[in-house]
Amino acid sequence: MAIVKDNILLQLVRGTIGRQVTIYERNGQIIMAKKRRPSNKKPTQKQLEARHKMRIAADLARDMMNDPAIKAYYASLAGPGQNAYNMAVKDAYRSPEVQQIRLEDTAVVVTAKDDFRVAEVKVQVVDTDGVITESGPAVLGRNGIDWYYQATTLPPGGKIVIVAADLPGKQTVKELPIS
Repeated sequence: MAIVKDNILLQLVRGTIGRQVTIYERNGQIIMAKKRRPSNKKPTQKQLEARHKMRIAADLARDMMNDPAIKAYYASLAGPGQNAYNMAVKDAYRSPEVQQIRLEDTAVVVTAKDDFRVAEVKVQVVDTDGVITESGPAVLGRNGIDWYYQATTLPPGGKIVIVAADLPGKQTVKELPIS
């Protein structure tokens, strides 16, 4: 790979020359490199999983670009050499993370993070028989990370189920047993 500087001939040339050299521009620099060829190696299981995950993220991002408000949000976060679609793919690739669930009397406090933003957090209170006694959306706190849900009762021996979702709709589920 070579970075071309101040060459009048290559300033306007882009593409592949003679199936051997490719000239392209990235971040304002002209790059000349050996033409890449397809690999003869069989992909590993991890590579196949990563490709599948990327395909799903790209599909989600493509769907999100139809909403002008979401497209504008991602465009505002894009840096140099990036666009709204790139940011949407990055967001869709990873699910939100539920970092902590804590109980403050009958209030459930959920700490959830995402690379961009957590869109919603839902809370379910389940009793010992597995029956959902109550459920509802949590409210985002002032710090932008903690979500609050006020439960009427927390049955001993039951559990709390948290579902955190981001803008692309990717969800993370986490449970906390009630003691």
